[in-house]
Amino acid sequence: MRIGTRLVLAALPVGAALLLPSSAQAWPLPDRGDPFTMTTDRLACGSGSVRVTLRNQTPQLARFDLRVDARSVATGSIPARKQVVRTVRIDRGTTREIEAFSVTDTHPDTLIDSTRVRNDCTWGRERRHGRLPYTGPPSDLWGKLATAAGLVVMGGIMWWYGSVWPRSVPDGPL
Repeated sequence: MRIGTRLVLAALPVGAALLLPSSAQAWPLPDRGDPFTMTTDRLACGSGSVRVTLRNQTPQLARFDLRVDARSVATGSIPARKQVVRTVRIDRGTTREIEAFSVTDTHPDTLIDSTRVRNDCTWGRERRHGRLPYTGPPSDLWGKLATAAGLVVMGGIMWWYGSVWPRSVPDGPL
């Protein structure tokens, strides 16, 4: 195959990626009609809580209702172009649905955003200090010991076979 053909074949996927229309965005942009947005931080394993930030993107006051598994945990209002932060506690080993609702006189419950947060922190405070629970000797130690024993046995077999194999054979019949 000639070099020119190889270069054309190599540039074909790059050209297709540049010329074809781009795919839809992976993260949807917030709806311009929403009075506020909701973002959640990473779960803090030490406290088992997650920070929920509600940002008002309108020039007027916005009222909200923050719910965890359809149970209201915080209500209030967000000043114009400001943000409020609420902390939601999540028990170890559970998954919770956090939902933010806009509250107005005409539409009392308008879902703005929702997210699922899983608390899969297993060690709690021990993990924060860098200590892990003792679970026995590492498994790679047993693998190294088994490999060493196998090499010793294989070496013994090769030693024995090397001493037996190159024997002289009589010229005549036995």
